[in-house]
Parts: sequence; C-alpha cells; structure tokens
Amino acid sequence: MPRKAKAGKIKLKTHKATSKRFRLTGTGVLVRTKGGKSHLRRRTPERTKALFTEMIPVEGENIIKRVKRLAPYMNEKK
Repeated sequence: MPRKAKAGKIKLKTHKATSKRFRLTGTGVLVRTKGGKSHLRRRTPERTKALFTEMIPVEGENIIKRVKRLAPYMNEKK
C-alpha cells in the first residue's frame, strides 16, 4: 500500500558551507568570518593574526540575497 503524501511545503536543504561561514546577528545583520585562519600562519605577525578573529558585516544586496537563499533557516532561533 503506498504511503500518504504529506500536506504542506517541502523542506529546503541548507547549504552547509554557507551556514558555517555566515551568521546572522540579533539585529539581523549578516556577518562573515575572514579566510586564512586555519594554517600557514607561522610567519604571520601577531597583530595580523588578532585581526582574523573579528566578524565583518556583509555588504552588497546580491550577496545577502544569495546567502539567505542558500541557508533559508539561518534566521530561525534554535
């Protein structure tokens, strides 16, 4: 016997790389991390390494629109 079709919308899959790289603040600002934090930093000055920790607000409407499309449930509280 075939299963019954569920009523309602289809769940969308989150693009995992996008959800790991971007975050939404409490005020709704989309922020991103800086690249180059993981390895090959031995000869990098301490001051430059300290700058890697801060999150940068994303500017550009098209990028924000694309991120929200790739991670549709990002703004929902857990």
